[in-house]
Amino acid sequence: MHSGPDSSSAQFSFPEDDGSTGSRRDFRHRRRNRHGRGQRGEMIFPTLPGYRNRGERFDDMVLETAQRLHDLQGHLLDGVLFAVEEIPPGLEELLASGLPAPLGHSSPARGEEPAKITVYRRVVEQNCPLKEQLPDLVHDVVVEHTAQLLGVAPETLDPYYHRGL
Repeated sequence: MHSGPDSSSAQFSFPEDDGSTGSRRDFRHRRRNRHGRGQRGEMIFPTLPGYRNRGERFDDMVLETAQRLHDLQGHLLDGVLFAVEEIPPGLEELLASGLPAPLGHSSPARGEEPAKITVYRRVVEQNCPLKEQLPDLVHDVVVEHTAQLLGVAPETLDPYYHRGL
């Protein structure tokens, strides 16, 4: 759900080893290898909670709710895209005009473009009173915008709507 090209990458080339005594080796081979141990392993194993960053964990929360709704409602949500964005477009203008920042957005299908539900990560995190309540708030935001898209009440879409907060 998060992507972007890394524009700061650079490529370096080193002269080929021509067999002379003054040949150059690349950085990995020149670096000091303390006590012959070589490269060390990962600091945190992938199964531990600290392995993923906040954005990835937030994406997982949205995906869990989307999967739950799809399991409950089935064919009604076929083709609906769920997305996460950092902040809503035009946030500065909204706040300057005194309007609250939206937690998410739903847009119906238009032509070839499928229906889409977008959750704004930073706004949701800022509106969550306790870190432990974040999964419940994410769940409620996704359910509300899905219900709005389908034209039904959130309580009919998911019986656990608004129970965690």
